[in-house]
This record gives sequence, C-alpha cells and structure tokens, in this order.
Amino acid sequence: MNAALDLAQLLDAVGDALVVCDTAGEIAFWNPAAERMFGYSPEEALGRSLDIIIPERQRQRHWDGYHETMRTGVTRYGTSLLRVPAIHKDGHALSIAFTVALLRSADGASTHVASVIRDETERWKEERDLRKRLAEAEARLKEQSQA
Repeated sequence: MNAALDLAQLLDAVGDALVVCDTAGEIAFWNPAAERMFGYSPEEALGRSLDIIIPERQRQRHWDGYHETMRTGVTRYGTSLLRVPAIHKDGHALSIAFTVALLRSADGASTHVASVIRDETERWKEERDLRKRLAEAEARLKEQSQA
C-alpha cells in the first residue's frame, strides 16, 4: 500500500536549502533550510531579489549568467555543482554549492529557477587550512634541501 507523498512536508523537511526564483530573480519559494542557512524568514525573503544573499562583488556576474539562462533555457549547473560565496543576513560570509533546475511553462518557456543549495563553509575552511599546511610543509622541505 502506497502512502501519498506530501510534497509540502518533503520541501520543509530536506536539509538543503531550496530556493525558487522567477524570471526577474525574485524569490518565490524559500524553505526552512534556506532560513537556517541565510538567516531570512520566508516573510523577509519572498518577493525580494536574490541580492540579499549574493555578495556585492559577485552580483554582476551572477545576473549576467542568470538572465542568459532564463533567455536560452539552458544551464550547465543542472548536474554540475556551482561553488560560490554567499552572505548571511547578519553579514558573515558563506561558501555554498548548488545545482539548479529550470522550471517551464506548458509552452516550454523558462519561468523559474529552482536551486538546491548546501552550505560548504566548514568544508571550504578545512580545505583552505590543509592547503596552507601543505604549502608550509613544502616550504620547509625546500629550505631543508637547500641547507
């Protein structure tokens, strides 16, 4: 016996942020994980631009890609992760990774972009620290070999 899938419960329960934006980049859906990750309640996020989570220095590049995706209906990030910086409501930096799905009208026109976003800030910090330690170890080895 199959129980009916409660889609609303699923969208609220997943651990990754789910953010859906319209063609203009205004937020149309914001799940509880997005609230936890970025600090904005649904009431604060819905209807607002994605600029609330995009660092200012990244915005032009983001919007160029976003509008091109909406115009062409093509994205390479449907299966490939895009890793970018983001900002929390309180201003602290985040490192996020996400994929996107284009939602379409009955006639095939792109209407929304749905993003599945994971906070990778801790993993990014760990990798940065490992790279730093590796560089330091390589420098010590080089110094020792020259001595």
